[in-house]
Amino acid sequence: QVQLVESGGGLVQAGASLRLSCAASGRTISSYPVAWFRQAPGKEREFVAAFSWPDTTTDYADSVKGRFAISRDNAKNTVYLQMNSLKPEDTAVYYCAANLLPIYGRTWARSSDYNYWGQGTQVTVSS
Repeated sequence: QVQLVESGGGLVQAGASLRLSCAASGRTISSYPVAWFRQAPGKEREFVAAFSWPDTTTDYADSVKGRFAISRDNAKNTVYLQMNSLKPEDTAVYYCAANLLPIYGRTWARSSDYNYWGQGTQVTVSS
């Protein structure tokens, strides 16, 4: 079992930056696939960024490439999402997700690829 707790969301103006944190407890997540998803009102949850598995490369949605960066601090058992040049369309609840029983062949860009989720943190970008 692992517990994931997101933080760092808030209300910002377009063009600003935010850094989201996902702190894990109960298990070490450094060796596992971890991702950020987001869900805007009335829309389905969508992939944002991930550390893939087993190669640990990073992957991003086209909509955030060049603006967002996923990183991890293994000593703190925490994954981050640095978000720069924020746009109003980035407004959503952002969720951290992990899979502690990964199998080969997954893309790690689908909600169904993950079996642990945080409660989410709201990001609102005003124009």
